[in-house]
Amino acid sequence: MPEQSSPLDVAEGDPFGPHNLPYGVFSTPERPGDHRVGVRLGRHVLDAGAAAHALGSPYARLLAQPDLMPLLAAGRTAWSDVRRALTAWVTVPAHRETVEPLMHPLDSVTLHLPYRVADYVDFYASEHHASNVGRIFRPDGEPLTPNWKHLPIGYHGRAGTVVVSGTDVVRPSGQRRTPADPAPVFGPSVKLDIEAEVGFVVGTGSRQGRAVPLADFRDHVFGLSLLNDWSARDIQAWEYVPLGPFLGKSFATSVSAWVTPLEALDAARTAPPTRDVPLLPYLDDAAEDEPGGYDLRISVAINGRVVAEPPFSTMYWTAAQQLAQMTVNGASLRTGDLYASGTVSGPEPAQRGSLLELTWNGRDPLELPDGPRTFLEDGDTVTITAWAPGPHGVRVGLGEVTGTVVAGG
Repeated sequence: MPEQSSPLDVAEGDPFGPHNLPYGVFSTPERPGDHRVGVRLGRHVLDAGAAAHALGSPYARLLAQPDLMPLLAAGRTAWSDVRRALTAWVTVPAHRETVEPLMHPLDSVTLHLPYRVADYVDFYASEHHASNVGRIFRPDGEPLTPNWKHLPIGYHGRAGTVVVSGTDVVRPSGQRRTPADPAPVFGPSVKLDIEAEVGFVVGTGSRQGRAVPLADFRDHVFGLSLLNDWSARDIQAWEYVPLGPFLGKSFATSVSAWVTPLEALDAARTAPPTRDVPLLPYLDDAAEDEPGGYDLRISVAINGRVVAEPPFSTMYWTAAQQLAQMTVNGASLRTGDLYASGTVSGPEPAQRGSLLELTWNGRDPLELPDGPRTFLEDGDTVTITAWAPGPHGVRVGLGEVTGTVVAGG
């Protein structure tokens, strides 16, 4: 019989090789209630806490936990130290005998929400998305609102309905009213949509009353995950004047089970698009040492058919600017805060990150193998995947976020 390869022997160029090492939380069938911090390597998950304990690591206290919260709160120096240690554990031959038994096949474990979401904020940072939405709903007016290029626009969402990838999404019900309706009606949403986004996970908090400047972004943000901000467009359209999204958004937000550390994405840093409106000093990133954008290549599929490939590099507002905007009034950060980029859309029709744009609010149905779609039908499965350029030409995999629509009760 051929000798079985070690789970530590990842193929060259694997997007989940030692250059990546995203964090998650998993359990095994034998111990379903025992949630453990895991690190992905190829098609396996390392029990990080058990490895730290077995190797006598000083980071065992941070890693032998049921979620990522202690590690997130430990701060940037600890994040870097732990990452260096993990890289050594999975690459140095002397550790192989200890680490190999602590690797679990990815398809044998259950993945969980890796941190406790403290607060959730969602932004509206793509000029292409915002312009498309403006053209759809204000065809005779300016696509962008007057404030759009002066500050990152956002709304405060519902932390308690952030769910991990793979969780079913129940079709929400609520009030809606079309121009033809004499009065609002109540019932299941008939315009259920997706929003392909990137979420940023806050590690260390900040003091209330203190704004977080652009330069401190990497001291507070641990990493990022893919995110789908499910949206009931008909409920949203009726309720959001004048206060913004509420029930049309709060029923579910799906996030990937993996958090990719910012350090794994250094090669993906890129300059944001050229701004044509002067920014106030607290948002002006022209003099920052590091480029504020990220080159992330996103793919959106419905029932296995790719329908869009939005490029994150086109986002007008960066994650650092969004963090600065969140705190400029003195609002504090907490460990586990999650904030999302808003829908990622590019300049081309095939780069639009929502069905609202892809079908132009239902005017131009998408043709799928199982029939046309204007908005999501019960049973539809949406999967968002992405990768980023990594060191020496290798890709950094960002995992996936997936969810299936089920009928409401």
